[in-house]
Amino acid sequence: MFNIYVWSLINTASEPAKKMSIRKFSLAIVDDHQIVIDGLKSLLEGLENFSVVAECTAPLQMLELLKQRPVDILLTDVMMPVMSGAELAKEVRKKFPAIKILALSMSGQGELVNQMISDADIAGYVLKNIGKKELIFALDKISAGGIYFSEEVLNEMAKASDLKKENATVNLTGREVEIIRLIEKEYSNKLIADSLFLSERTIETHRKNIFRKTKTNSVLGLIKYAYEHKLA
Repeated sequence: MFNIYVWSLINTASEPAKKMSIRKFSLAIVDDHQIVIDGLKSLLEGLENFSVVAECTAPLQMLELLKQRPVDILLTDVMMPVMSGAELAKEVRKKFPAIKILALSMSGQGELVNQMISDADIAGYVLKNIGKKELIFALDKISAGGIYFSEEVLNEMAKASDLKKENATVNLTGREVEIIRLIEKEYSNKLIADSLFLSERTIETHRKNIFRKTKTNSVLGLIKYAYEHKLA
């Protein structure tokens, strides 16, 4: 009888301890499409360690919501009207430095990802085509103090880094980049000269230098180069 009583006490006492061992992390979601928010909530439904406590379709509204309730991780879309995810992340980093930020996007633009890391110290960036397993893995890593970037995003970041190094090697001047952008808009030498308050002869010299540095020999080739190297 005594043994049964003791066993009952031990198990009763240990039950709350088990429950307390699970840390619940609060999440906030902002995306300008409600269907995306609903989809994310559906994926996260039933998880013991994550709970969505705030949601909205407008970044400015999210800044207000974050003042009202504690949030551990913010899941934010990147391309949103009025205020982009990059701008929101920067503001959140400034006003709520303890909040971890996980960016979600349709595409992982390496340059943008690097910018968000630099400006807002984001903890992760994933594409919206990931499944439930990868999303939960990302949240688990971030909630544990780590970082998570999708493989596709890491590849884009590497490409952006390579392009930056290549552009530095080519050593285009600010003026030359400016002229490339005007050429892309189909400006003639005269129009470029008038726009930049330079002579046509100076523009012709710049064009020759641009073609030489970029190793292109036609306007079409130059424009293609400009797009590939994020100059246009």
